[in-house]
Amino acid sequence: MVQNISGQDGIFTPEQVLENRGRIAIFIDGSNLFYAALQLGVEIDYTKLLCRLTGGSRLLRSFFYTGVDPTNEKQQGFLLWMRRNGYRVITKELVQLPDGSKKANLDVEIAVDMMALVGCYDTAILVSGDGDLAYAVDAVSYRGIRVEVVSLRSMTSDSLINVADRYIDLDTIKEDIQKAPRSAYTYRPLTGVSAGAENHDRPELPVFND
Repeated sequence: MVQNISGQDGIFTPEQVLENRGRIAIFIDGSNLFYAALQLGVEIDYTKLLCRLTGGSRLLRSFFYTGVDPTNEKQQGFLLWMRRNGYRVITKELVQLPDGSKKANLDVEIAVDMMALVGCYDTAILVSGDGDLAYAVDAVSYRGIRVEVVSLRSMTSDSLINVADRYIDLDTIKEDIQKAPRSAYTYRPLTGVSAGAENHDRPELPVFND
């Protein structure tokens, strides 16, 4: 007999219900997440992010969608790190608009992948606040998929929240997914360890344009 936090027998708590997520697939709108992090004033630790979103459930795959500038070596280095640390990276070259800005919209790629993998996963975690994805979320929901939306509330469309099974505001989990501040003093052993060796596992901050 399961006992909930209020002491009533036979009733599952919300936390216990959410634990039954089955196999999950994660879909991250890189540009949306990057600008959300800027709003929050934090730098994302993508290893922590993957662990926090997975939450002990079985991970099918974690997709990261972003526009790219082939001449930006810093961004290319970041994406290489992502590919080697648990993410399937999907890119589209940035297109320059008449006003001089650059943009790459990957909503179609996200929607197609969410639909194509139906049957392979039980819960989709969508990291985006883009209301253009609401139709795709609704469509996979009707195919039996549970959808969790993770994004910053001020950047999230109500239409997306309304079709999701669960909404998580990035502001409530930022402590779990941000990089730890670097100490002003770093111990360096007297052996032949290079000065940059301690931080070899930290990816460079990505550069997005939208």
